[in-house]
Amino acid sequence: MSSWRVKTIEQLVAEKEEGPHRLKKILGLFDLTALGLGAIIGMGVFVLTGVAAARYAGPGVILSFVVAGLASGLAALVYAEMAAAIPVAGSAYTFAYATLGELIAWLVGWNLVLEYVVAAGAVSIGWSGYLVSLLQSAGLNLPAIYTSSPFAGGLINLPALFITGLVTALIISGTQHSAAANKLIVALKVSVLLLFIFLGIRHVNPANWQPFLPFGVTGIFHGAAIIFFAFIGFDAVSTAAEEVKNPRRNLPLGIFASLFLATLLYIGVTAVLTGMVKYSLLDTASPMALALFSAGLRWGSALTAVGALAGLTSVMLVNMYGQSRIFFAMSRDGLLPPIFSWVHPRLRTPVVDSLFIGSVVAVIGALLPIGIVAELANIGTLTAFMAVSLGVLILRRTRPDLPRPFKVPASPWLPLASFGAALYLAANLPALTWLRFAVWIVLGLVIYFVYGYRHSRLREKSPGYPVHPFPAPARKPAERRANRSRGDEDRG
Repeated sequence: MSSWRVKTIEQLVAEKEEGPHRLKKILGLFDLTALGLGAIIGMGVFVLTGVAAARYAGPGVILSFVVAGLASGLAALVYAEMAAAIPVAGSAYTFAYATLGELIAWLVGWNLVLEYVVAAGAVSIGWSGYLVSLLQSAGLNLPAIYTSSPFAGGLINLPALFITGLVTALIISGTQHSAAANKLIVALKVSVLLLFIFLGIRHVNPANWQPFLPFGVTGIFHGAAIIFFAFIGFDAVSTAAEEVKNPRRNLPLGIFASLFLATLLYIGVTAVLTGMVKYSLLDTASPMALALFSAGLRWGSALTAVGALAGLTSVMLVNMYGQSRIFFAMSRDGLLPPIFSWVHPRLRTPVVDSLFIGSVVAVIGALLPIGIVAELANIGTLTAFMAVSLGVLILRRTRPDLPRPFKVPASPWLPLASFGAALYLAANLPALTWLRFAVWIVLGLVIYFVYGYRHSRLREKSPGYPVHPFPAPARKPAERRANRSRGDEDRG
């Protein structure tokens, strides 16, 4: 059955090199690390930390972050090997296409919509909440009817709509502009977290850490399943593969650096937070602000609001950017309409992708409640982690000759551990989340067999024949020289 055929590495690389408008290679190691931090540090640390402590793990949420970080670290190992071996846009979708076949690749790409688009919608709602709080602290009160969804008694969430439009415009303007803005935002939010640790550590009361595990050992793992949302995003680094200089070296390093730095910050913030305030009092949307306020630092609310706004903005930016590159790869394969793989000749970005994704995120942020979308984002990410973990093992067996600048150590045990950790965390999610996920999978299968299966370029054309939705125009001599120089740069 053709829906189970895999795409060869040679086909993937050929399509990347011969497209009518190649994505511009401008990202270095620092850009990739900032991209990862931009995606990771956001609502998880600014919002979910307190909820996980109060409801699931108590002060043991510190260990929940360690568990979630280790699970993400295992996934980072397999992502690093795949990204270095297959430096092509699409992340887990592309990796699955090269190892597990077209149907599984489609489902992985479909589930990544939950990770990137749905998560971006959830983050836009959190952004709106922090903006409202910040304005209230300055004496400005926005009408509640325009700052909450119909599910929360409002009419429309206009701040969520505003930030989505702003991020969409930034992504369309070009990768260079997006990367520069992201680095500035990341510097701001990391500074806020470091300042919180510096100020809060003086007000830590060890008595607040007792009992350390009020919900028992199982609470650590339930907490890890919830705050796993805090680690979503490091895989976004691999979606930028076609825009990275020296991707075989920089992609693995960017993945590891961003995840390691974020995990250290998370553990530090969580230890200080639960030491400043009794865990049972942290069930709030702004736990860091509560902790600073309780310590007499009344300006802490405004400080954390600014940091949260910066953090959530960069998460939206990277999530929407990553999703546009996944849609780009899926369209290039024929599984989505060809308009999604068109790159603007001047901006060098997939404009239609970004506009469509921005519209969907705007609808989610303006009209839907936050709880449902956050849980769906977690399960979409965990299924992608499982697929990539299996993909590493399959590619090791089917293509032992493939150059691998980075290899997962202790294979097959670490990839299997990555698969098992993701499966275990997914199993700890609420049953209702699994039911919604099943509905999402059925919808994805319907779309695939109605459109994707019939238009698949792998099914239509003979192996090894690169196909593009838009014919490449004849290149002028200057363009050919520029393309050759870019190729030399890639190999460097």
